[in-house]
Amino acid sequence: MTGKTFVMAGGGTGGHVVPAVAVARELKRRGHKALFIGTRKGMESKLVPQAGFPIEWVDIGGIKGLGLGAMARMTLKMPGAIRAARAVLQKEKAAAVFSMGGFVAGPTVLAAASLGVPVVVMEPNAMPGLTNRKMAGLAYRALVMFEEAGKFFRPGCWEVCGLPVRDEFFKIQPRKRSELFTVLVTGGSRGSRTLNNAARAAWRIAKEAGMKIRWIHQSGVESFAELLEEFKHGKYDGRLNDFVDDMPKAFAEADLIICRSGAGTVSELSAAGKPSVLVPFPFASDQHQLKNAEAMRDAGAATMVLDAEMTGERMVAEIHTLSEGRGALDRMGTAARGLAKPEALKRAVDVLEEAAK
Repeated sequence: MTGKTFVMAGGGTGGHVVPAVAVARELKRRGHKALFIGTRKGMESKLVPQAGFPIEWVDIGGIKGLGLGAMARMTLKMPGAIRAARAVLQKEKAAAVFSMGGFVAGPTVLAAASLGVPVVVMEPNAMPGLTNRKMAGLAYRALVMFEEAGKFFRPGCWEVCGLPVRDEFFKIQPRKRSELFTVLVTGGSRGSRTLNNAARAAWRIAKEAGMKIRWIHQSGVESFAELLEEFKHGKYDGRLNDFVDDMPKAFAEADLIICRSGAGTVSELSAAGKPSVLVPFPFASDQHQLKNAEAMRDAGAATMVLDAEMTGERMVAEIHTLSEGRGALDRMGTAARGLAKPEALKRAVDVLEEAAK
């Protein structure tokens, strides 16, 4: 196929942006152009330029959880955001739009529909997000991870597909055993208060118990300064970052990963074949993080700790149990790799090329 231009829509969190970046890279590899539409406040403002792709800005925000006044102000911004997205699609002669959902996808999908530009939607959760639910009827095709999500889209216009994951995760090799046990703690791009609080207690408990642990911790911006001061004061081994720029590298360094269980994270764990302790976010829509964690646990790929039960003591206990029985880690890693869907990225780009025709 002759090179075409594809527009990627979806922002706010890393879970919306990272899979879209993976798709953009594969499009570029096939000779196409990929550009993003996003906001200056979302994670796309950092991750997209970092990945080397152009991004056009729209002024829009989410309405979920807002008061009536803020919701009204955001709704008033929608026409302008649609006009801005429409201008980008026309200027770039977009062949198709790839939507990961999130509030920035709304005006982009509506602009595409007004121009007759086909939209391919990717929905990684059992219960689609608000934007994908509202825009479901406009999708040329929807790529879902769970069968139950298909009912929100037109019959015959959806299929089950894994979430695109960067090749770097699939290339990660199993860790060789060493005396120093490395634990990666991450609550996602914005961090997790539960995991941050548990980890800061676990650092001290593990050190006092004489456990040789090296910590890699992604805290999110909000708690970073306070945690960094405590980490340095305690002279704990490892490093703490507000955001980990090279997550595949951090995965490769870790013997065990303690994290949330969003679709993107679970897909990356599977691709990398990494053992994990999953702590589902308790307020995720339709409890999709709990379902993800249960599926990983039932497959033998992870252990699960509920958010309310994750304390410093519990974190250390989980690490101690798994680090003492390294065979368990190997079995979990093998089980995780068995759940990987390496064809997901190729399929997403195949569908985009099909839509562009």
